[in-house]
Amino acid sequence: MKMDLLDLGICEYKEALEIQYKLVEKVQKESVNDTLILVEHPPVVTMGRNAKEDNLLLPEALMKEKGIALEYIDRGGDVTYHGPGQLVGYPIFNLKKNHGRSIRTFVHNLEEIFVQLLTKEYGIPASRHECNAGVWLGEEKIVAIGLAVKRGVTMHGFALNINTQLDHFDVIVPCGLPNKGVTSLEKILGEKQDVNVAKEHVLRYFKNIYKYEE
Repeated sequence: MKMDLLDLGICEYKEALEIQYKLVEKVQKESVNDTLILVEHPPVVTMGRNAKEDNLLLPEALMKEKGIALEYIDRGGDVTYHGPGQLVGYPIFNLKKNHGRSIRTFVHNLEEIFVQLLTKEYGIPASRHECNAGVWLGEEKIVAIGLAVKRGVTMHGFALNINTQLDHFDVIVPCGLPNKGVTSLEKILGEKQDVNVAKEHVLRYFKNIYKYEE
């Protein structure tokens, strides 16, 4: 079983979403391998299917003044933020054919990737949190996760805060969880981190946890 990588660099959210939909169709038809998209987005707030408007703390017009776009999308989860310095990944994977059909197991493995990666590569004792999907350091989230499944193929995905501008999260209640915080590798480690090195780690751990060939 093989996994392809599509690195979009810095790409507008809407453009990356269209690429996801096109790849989902191809993976559904089994005309391409499972594909992991890696990307950084310009500042954008996304509202999932279960998002509550109360979790937007600024009107859309004021967010635009701050240079932050707003998008309503069909993933699970509530509200989240994407921006420069944050590594976003979209696994376009055939859940039925390659991953045992279980979305719960798939999400557990996705969390496991970052629990292991952060612990082994950065010395950060990250863990799951009983109240919400994703990966946390104490009461601060460092990896957000929100997925959708289209005819047996996953889309949307994860967001790892590396050098993310954390004050942008002040315009929302992240993931709809009041009294919870967000953090980043830069904040924890005290200096900016190399995004390309993080990409290499992510790719390696994806292949290991999901049992892809090198």
